[in-house]
Amino acid sequence: MTKNSSRRSFLRSAAIAAVAGGLPLQIAKSSDVKDATCLEKQAKGMTILFQGDSITDGKRGRNADPNHIMGHGYAFSISSRWGADFPSSDLLFYNRGISGNTITQLQSRWQTDCLDLHPDVLSILIGINDAAKFVENPPAEAKEIYVQAFEDCYRNLLEQVHKHDPNTLIVLGLPFLAPVGKIKEHWNSYQPMVAKLSDRVRNLAVEFDAVVVDFQRVFEEARKKAPDTYWIWDGIHPTVPGHELMAREWITQVSKRLKFLKIYS
Repeated sequence: MTKNSSRRSFLRSAAIAAVAGGLPLQIAKSSDVKDATCLEKQAKGMTILFQGDSITDGKRGRNADPNHIMGHGYAFSISSRWGADFPSSDLLFYNRGISGNTITQLQSRWQTDCLDLHPDVLSILIGINDAAKFVENPPAEAKEIYVQAFEDCYRNLLEQVHKHDPNTLIVLGLPFLAPVGKIKEHWNSYQPMVAKLSDRVRNLAVEFDAVVVDFQRVFEEARKKAPDTYWIWDGIHPTVPGHELMAREWITQVSKRLKFLKIYS
């Protein structure tokens, strides 16, 4: 068995084990230290890819400089945490988010920026620019046709991933926004569109057995502790604390499917 097939087989078995038996709800205790080596072996050689728009991009570097390669957002926080906790696992992280991207722009670079990287875990966060495009430059077609086109394009991307490697664990982040700045001024137009796109992403998650990360819910809960502007400064882009909330929720949800991440549960 090759290294790639071995780690992909682990992904499948880990997901099945998580669904069937559930994962521990406590942080790993000192008594779990003996399991650390085993867990690290399970994570060995995995490739994790983050895809999306500016929220994922985080002004990432466009070269091999390891100081900037992951940007300064949630993708950086997740990869730094995993990398520090599993230092012997040869984990490989990629950030291929590009600011301003819509679902069709993601599609145009899918072979190079996704399939060719052979991800074991693929995380996608896309949709806010699709919503903005509809609100700010309304297309000729009706809203439902526009939303359906978004879903069809998204499905095509996931079908390519599934065909390329059916064992890839797919993580779908739901687009989100907050009533701040220009978003607040056009809230009645933005919010329904983002909600519709999110519903379609949820449907795709069921279809492709993907993990769903509901960032909108996270920020709505966070509003109880601090104003929206503390978490999302312009209604679309998170602040440093906002990105940390995203990282925590992402890890929480993915931990339910990957057994070696039980230390974060």
